[in-house]
Amino acid sequence: MEEERIAIIGGTGPQGRGLAYRLARSGRRVVIGSRDAERAEQGARTVNERLAGTESVAWAENREAAAGSPVVILAVPYRGHSDLVQSLADALAGKVIVSCCNPLGFDRRGPFGLDVPDGSAAEELQLLVPEARVVGAFHHLSAVTLWSAKEDLADEDVLMVGDDEHALTVAGELCAAVTGRPGVVAGPLRLARQLEPLTATLISVNKRYRTQAGVRLVGVNLPEMDQDVDIA
Repeated sequence: MEEERIAIIGGTGPQGRGLAYRLARSGRRVVIGSRDAERAEQGARTVNERLAGTESVAWAENREAAAGSPVVILAVPYRGHSDLVQSLADALAGKVIVSCCNPLGFDRRGPFGLDVPDGSAAEELQLLVPEARVVGAFHHLSAVTLWSAKEDLADEDVLMVGDDEHALTVAGELCAAVTGRPGVVAGPLRLARQLEPLTATLISVNKRYRTQAGVRLVGVNLPEMDQDVDIA
């Protein structure tokens, strides 16, 4: 898997940038994508500077990044999600796509989950690109924690939902690269409609207690991950 490129669409945002940093630090080849190639370049330079001035993270416009990568992480805001996915549908077809989009709203009472016509952002993505192998994951990892100097994030679990076993295996290996622990398969893709809005609860907890709390499950014995997963 180390030789294959992973595209992060939305890699210029806080979560995408944090995932790029963690994946590149683990030895993965990463390309940051953006609508604007100059923004993508700046995002990659920021991550490379964080990696002690290396040049391990590349950049490209969204379509080029997606087309050249067998695995795509979609780390974009829900606003404009449908339009973006439709514009890249041909480049995303046949790929393993990891969606960490959280459809959230904010008002004076705090964060809350939005009603999504298709159930969730991940399900919307699957309907728009039926040839893709979609997994929902990484929703609950704080961008602050991802970008931090912590050596590993093994005190957190990444919950994954999906209908394709191969895609879940690939995503689980990426989770291990990011946190040091393989992802936890939480159920089929339809459960993304429960998983995505849970992020609002964590944001509320973190605001109240001034922390960066995550999710950790007890009583789950996770298998050792195969470090040489074929992601094609």
